[in-house]
Amino acid sequence: MPRGDGMGPPWGSGPGTGRGSGRRTGGAGRMGGNRPGAGPSGECVCPNCGERLAHQAGIPCYNVSCPKCGAKMARA
Repeated sequence: MPRGDGMGPPWGSGPGTGRGSGRRTGGAGRMGGNRPGAGPSGECVCPNCGERLAHQAGIPCYNVSCPKCGAKMARA
């Protein structure tokens, strides 16, 4: 409120209007999902033949070759 007279802007004031409000998206949270860096659990899947392998922590799926057809794996 400028000058402390109680006549601040009519919008953007009041409870729940500060930074970060409205950001409750219900997402997977930190390190969740299927993007790179999605955490230690999960699977790697071959885009060509569908072969699935357990993801190994510290080794990106795109660096792993499929044991059946040799294609690079993707995160599932």
